[in-house]
Amino acid sequence: MTAVEIEYCVPCGFLDRAETVQHHLLQQFGQQLDRVSLVTGDDGVFTVSVDGERVWDKSEDEFDLDLILRRVRPHLRP
Repeated sequence: MTAVEIEYCVPCGFLDRAETVQHHLLQQFGQQLDRVSLVTGDDGVFTVSVDGERVWDKSEDEFDLDLILRRVRPHLRP
């Protein structure tokens, strides 16, 4: 199974956005995921990693839920 980690900046107020990503990942890929973890951070961090590999980073990409889902999909095992 696959583990997804969403690290988000607490002081920046990114919790709602992180929960949105978590919800959509579970809704779309729930059967193929072992877990979707929320990890607290700071300094403006907001990243999504799959099995330890970063697939999306706010510092490089605009927030786009569809893009995040597309980047997670290839890492899933059937």
